[in-house]
Amino acid sequence: MRAGFPDFRLGNVLATSFTGTLSERHGNAVERIPTPSRLVDWLAVNGLAVDSCTSAQLDLARELRESIHAAATAAAIQDALPASAVQVINDCSAQGRAAAILTPEGMRRWRLSSTSCVEDALSVIAADAISIIAGERDGKLALCASPTCRAAFFDTSQSRTRKWCDMNTCGNRQKKARFRANQRKNARSVG
Repeated sequence: MRAGFPDFRLGNVLATSFTGTLSERHGNAVERIPTPSRLVDWLAVNGLAVDSCTSAQLDLARELRESIHAAATAAAIQDALPASAVQVINDCSAQGRAAAILTPEGMRRWRLSSTSCVEDALSVIAADAISIIAGERDGKLALCASPTCRAAFFDTSQSRTRKWCDMNTCGNRQKKARFRANQRKNARSVG
């Protein structure tokens, strides 16, 4: 990773990991793809390597990210999907040239050609978003319980009752806050 940038928050679901490139949306927002080169880095880490990215492509990526976040949030709370978000997701999905391939382990992976561009990678992310928002995959869209985060995530736990987008960040932060509150409460009741 490039020095000076916040770490990526990686997950098992491409589309919701992509929306996680902007975290703490309701607090002190953290932009994890602030430059075109940082988007290239994120795509590479997620198996969608491209050679370059322009500022216009970064803007398109952020528009797709926010559209996926809006649609996934609506789906998680069982609200109507925003028409503008659906349009952006569909447009990005339709404009790409990526191929689904089957790995020897029986997994689906996406293959971009040597001439692929950011739009091709974004089409893969849009297609992934469509599959989870449409309910085609085994899991449930949910929103992080952290009031400063509220990230959409795809819960594949057996009980489908996960509360946090990431236990190592939001969940851990909430557990620490609860612990400190209990310590203060216990200190007051002793004294």
